[in-house]
Amino acid sequence: MLGTGLLLYFLSKEIYVINHETVAAACILSVIIYGVKRFGSDVAAFADKLNEEKVAKALAVKNEAIKDLETAIELEKKEQWRVEGRSYLFDAKRNNIAMLLETNYRERLLMVYNEVKKRLDYQVAMQNLKRQKEQDHMIQWVEKNVIQSITPQQVLAFIRFTFYSVQIFAVL
Repeated sequence: MLGTGLLLYFLSKEIYVINHETVAAACILSVIIYGVKRFGSDVAAFADKLNEEKVAKALAVKNEAIKDLETAIELEKKEQWRVEGRSYLFDAKRNNIAMLLETNYRERLLMVYNEVKKRLDYQVAMQNLKRQKEQDHMIQWVEKNVIQSITPQQVLAFIRFTFYSVQIFAVL
């Protein structure tokens, strides 16, 4: 129903005009549909057969490569086992030297860390002291200027306002 209504709407509003290309498209579409219905299953079977042959060849190559790699792994394990027997002594010596070097390195690193930390702590303490002194000086300066800026008229007005407020609260 929707398709028919939509088609009639397009045709009546001349959104789509039927011409020779429409007829040709309908013919081509019908030939394609006929071809798919008639030969589709045979073509699909042939394509599946080709695909299965490709997959079988790929699996054969993969299995052969896996066998070769497994053989190579076994040979490499045997060689590693042979070399491992001779290298125990040299490994122990190398490990001892490496451990000594690592210990020396870490001791020096700790010493440098502690020295740098001491210096940075000193700098932080100095900055905090300077900031505290500046802050104290700023507070004293502001208090001094505020006290100097208060006039006797302002003090008198504040005292009157306070007495007035107390009288209002006393009445309530």
